[in-house]
Amino acid sequence: MSAVPQVPNPAALEADGVGCHSGKDAMLAAAKTAGKSDVLKQYATDYPLPEGAGPHDQPQSMCPAFGSLRVGLRMRRTHTILSGSACCVYGLTFTSHFYGARRSVGYVPFNSESLVTGKLFEDIRDNVYKQADPALYDTIVIINLCVPTASGVPLQLLPSQINGVRIIGIDVPGFGVPTHAEAKDVLAGAMLKVARAEAEAGPVAAPRTGIATKPTITLLGEMFPADPVGIGMLLEPMGLAAGPVVPTREWRELYAALDCAAVAAIHPFYTASVREFVAAGRKIVASAPVGYDGTEAWLQAIGEATNVPQALIDASKNKWLPAIKAALARTPIKGRVTVSGYEGSELLVARLLIESGADVPYVGTACPKTPWSAPDLAWLQARGVHVQYRASLEQDIQAVREFKPDLAIGTTPVVQAAKEAAIPSLYFTNLISARPLMGPMGAGSLAQVINAAIGNRERFNKMREFFGDVGSGDRAGVWEGKPVERPEFRAETKRQVIKMLKKRKAEEMI
Repeated sequence: MSAVPQVPNPAALEADGVGCHSGKDAMLAAAKTAGKSDVLKQYATDYPLPEGAGPHDQPQSMCPAFGSLRVGLRMRRTHTILSGSACCVYGLTFTSHFYGARRSVGYVPFNSESLVTGKLFEDIRDNVYKQADPALYDTIVIINLCVPTASGVPLQLLPSQINGVRIIGIDVPGFGVPTHAEAKDVLAGAMLKVARAEAEAGPVAAPRTGIATKPTITLLGEMFPADPVGIGMLLEPMGLAAGPVVPTREWRELYAALDCAAVAAIHPFYTASVREFVAAGRKIVASAPVGYDGTEAWLQAIGEATNVPQALIDASKNKWLPAIKAALARTPIKGRVTVSGYEGSELLVARLLIESGADVPYVGTACPKTPWSAPDLAWLQARGVHVQYRASLEQDIQAVREFKPDLAIGTTPVVQAAKEAAIPSLYFTNLISARPLMGPMGAGSLAQVINAAIGNRERFNKMREFFGDVGSGDRAGVWEGKPVERPEFRAETKRQVIKMLKKRKAEEMI
């Protein structure tokens, strides 16, 4: 039986609404006052931030709610409704359609009056009742963004079902969920919790492809479409099969995901989802079958978790490990590469690069340190790699400056900074995640794009030599004539700033 939802604080509904301009601390305090303490406490446990305050205590990321929105938009017969500021909703819907969404996103608008009087919740409930058509949907997901969460809009008071359509309300505030990658887990975990209760209550729908004839391994984390196929090939000699990938593409797959022999935490940050699998009595296996060492250790761990005889584990190793070693040897990577990103697979990519021959001094990931990345962390540290969990943009860029790689793999701003320094670079999400990483198919998949990018170093040097410092610093922007240096203006501005700071300090001492 699920826990009783926390009831919002009625007094909070009489207070003024909290806007985005209030800042993280003010919104966090307001949300706790408004009855969101339990959910925020759970998020702090599931998605921990580094200890101690600092200017970058949270990785820079796109709006975290995009992760939950993405999960809902990719599921069949699922409708997603956003509750948040119009500017946030615009940005999220724009990004979702940029990433290939082919359906509408619901939105319940509000103003200060409807927010603080509770009318917004009534509007959301009315909208949900209007949309809950079982002919169209299995599930409706409602996502509170920052302002409704901080103001205590009580989605937990919505009915669990309307006309047979499941209703799932979640809070995904930027001040409570650190990255959009972890927001995928917020919704995936919430759905697994409901699906587990339904499966425990009685018979449920079978998967669209039918019930598996072999024990399955559920794969946790979004991955390139060919990877589940490759993992299935690795498992076949052991009498196992690859199960659903979570987040799933439709509701009935959640039942199949729960009905597994073990769960492979391919992406290690799905804490809420892991909690549901553990509650269902499933074992969790860390890391992933990447490279020779990674595949060997993963096959052994999977076999032990599912009580497969050692002879069958060895049969799979003997069949696939020589092929992986041969693929790595055929496609060597020569050069120094720094790796950073927010997908959750950064450590896996670094392992594959190193086994391919690359020198990888630094790996940065926006995701937190969890038990399910421990084997990868130990393997990388044993080879002298600095692994930075909850990496900030500044740390990733500093790594590029310090290690001066032949290639920088990272997020958009890291790629931009590297290219400005004439260092070849690749965007992790579009150019690295969009390739198979697991088993024999993954062993040689990165070499072509990596080696081609490293080979562009001379082109960057020529462009930098040609353009010089045009378009940088004081020369950025559009000029009608040649920019003229005015050091006297700088000096005067500096003098005024120093004067202002001295005045403030004097006032503080009074």
